[in-house]
Amino acid sequence: MKHGKKYKEVAKKVDPSQAYELGAACALVKELKTAKFDETVEVHIRLNLKKSQSVRDTVVLPHQFRGEKRILVFCRPERVKEALEAGATYAGDAELIEKIKGGWLDFDIAVATPDMMKDVGKLGMILGRRGLMPNPKTGTVTNDLPASLNELRKGRTEYRTDKSGIIHLPVGKVSMEPEKIAENLNTLVEEISRKRPADAKGDFIASIYLTPTMGPSVKVVLNKSEKR
Repeated sequence: MKHGKKYKEVAKKVDPSQAYELGAACALVKELKTAKFDETVEVHIRLNLKKSQSVRDTVVLPHQFRGEKRILVFCRPERVKEALEAGATYAGDAELIEKIKGGWLDFDIAVATPDMMKDVGKLGMILGRRGLMPNPKTGTVTNDLPASLNELRKGRTEYRTDKSGIIHLPVGKVSMEPEKIAENLNTLVEEISRKRPADAKGDFIASIYLTPTMGPSVKVVLNKSEKR
């Protein structure tokens, strides 16, 4: 892959043979931006998993960096007021389902009460393709709308391993203080570590790399207290 002059210049700041301590890595990644916009800091975490295993859950990072999400709630008419008061942007049942069938997707997160899933399931091909399908594993199928929406508004984010056993997730912006990026990454690592399969051997987390959207990556090493 060919890289431009700016990329090559900032890449000189990274020693590819070195794994950086968390604080140093978060400070360094801020220096690797090449774009004029506020680049996102992404983390790529490779896990030691068997082919049949995967890791998927949600996490609320302590320092938020993304705009407010538009939340749609599929619920019966008698719960629409509750959903809207809890922070939903849209709430309803059949009318919203038909609207989505017609191509409308002006929302970022979809939540559903359990009694709506039979109807929402008809949108599987539409919502599933975009990662918007409500799922009990991610807390987006729930009867406790106030609690769920409160966490989603705080920035609860889903993470999952891809086919290669790698988790890719934004953990900050280059404009953020390195300490805040570090706290976000630490929180994510702690949550992932709790998902370690009982039969996993050796280091569960094989490698961690931080990178700005348009820049080179930095290998991160966590000490034992941070790995927990």
